Amino acid sequence: MCLCSFFRKDRATSKRETKYERKSKETEIVISRLNIDGKGESSISTGIGFLDHMLTLFAYHGYFDITLKAKGDTHVDNHHLNEDIGISLGEAFKKALGEERGIVRMASAEVPMDMAGARVVIDLSNRPAFKFSFGQGVSEKIITDSEGYSLHYAKDFLESFSKKLCANIHIEIAGDGDMHHYLEAVFKALGVALDSATKIDSRRRGEVPSSKGIL
Repeated sequence: MCLCSFFRKDRATSKRETKYERKSKETEIVISRLNIDGKGESSISTGIGFLDHMLTLFAYHGYFDITLKAKGDTHVDNHHLNEDIGISLGEAFKKALGEERGIVRMASAEVPMDMAGARVVIDLSNRPAFKFSFGQGVSEKIITDSEGYSLHYAKDFLESFSKKLCANIHIEIAGDGDMHHYLEAVFKALGVALDSATKIDSRRRGEVPSSKGIL
């Protein structure tokens, strides 16, 4: 069961904020605050330390205010909780964006992290698609688990987020690094790209950002 709320004032003073809860027999996620037009302030507690770190970076570099608490059947593994957090954040962002009038819509960002790097391209198109690719120099060793997390978990999280946000998200990692550095670059770049894509462009005059007039 999902309980979502979206708070909106008149168009001149509307705030892109929401609260969100998702509960199942396996997990419980509570997003008590999501503000797209924030200051990058966050309080993240998922029970998965590495994911906490990544989401804190995502919020900071995207200027999103996020308060999120989650718990789940991590005694089995991190799969259910990790995926459901991706689902919850995607749905929360989608709800907070509302009709998406006036947004830039498309953006990209590249972030280096020591010898590793990541490029994220995003289109808030209302047509979900996700692609994760390996650039030149990426070693297969990063697929293995590290710090209770793995590349497989990250891809599951990001794909779930992309689908529920109804966005095209293409990610490429490159260079010579370890999993921590690759994913740190990815989550920073995702924050920067999503911040740019969700910005309001005054030239749109509140229009839906599509030549079709609808997303």
